[in-house]
Amino acid sequence: MVEKSLSFIEALCGAEGPAPDRADKMMLYGQFVGTWDGTLTRFGTNGERSDSSAEVHFGWALEGRAIQDVWIVPSRVGRAPGEADRMYGTTLRVYDPRHDSWQITFIDPVRQKHDRMTGRQVGPDIIQEYREADGTVCQWCFFEIAANSFHWVSRESADERQTWRLTAEFYLKRRIQA
Repeated sequence: MVEKSLSFIEALCGAEGPAPDRADKMMLYGQFVGTWDGTLTRFGTNGERSDSSAEVHFGWALEGRAIQDVWIVPSRVGRAPGEADRMYGTTLRVYDPRHDSWQITFIDPVRQKHDRMTGRQVGPDIIQEYREADGTVCQWCFFEIAANSFHWVSRESADERQTWRLTAEFYLKRRIQA
């Protein structure tokens, strides 16, 4: 008897859809499965601004019990020769039925970022939130969600959500496969 050995990629990303026992809840992020292209704008504390191309890939992971994505800046398509990565990170999103929320971990080895947050649907939007060690509240928000586009915003508040400082925003459109 010969056993079939699954590759790492097949084991991680082999699902073609959500796990049946949580399919409806998985679609909060499952709606993004696919490839997206767009722009990133970062906003510094002194008003400086930097723009770049971006690409994002969402997929089903862990037998449809999670959504995993990869955020790449600048986009690998059209990148200038020798241009270095400014972001190459991944997010793992897992639905928590006990709290009707999402447990989310983002890791970017390029910028040495590791953020753990909770996500929820708020009206038509998705809000993910965590606190920095200094108490700053950080939110990553999916706004203007449509079938083929969305606006993603990173913002922070030093006064318990009374005011927000925009730190970054992506405008993304679904890549239409030929």
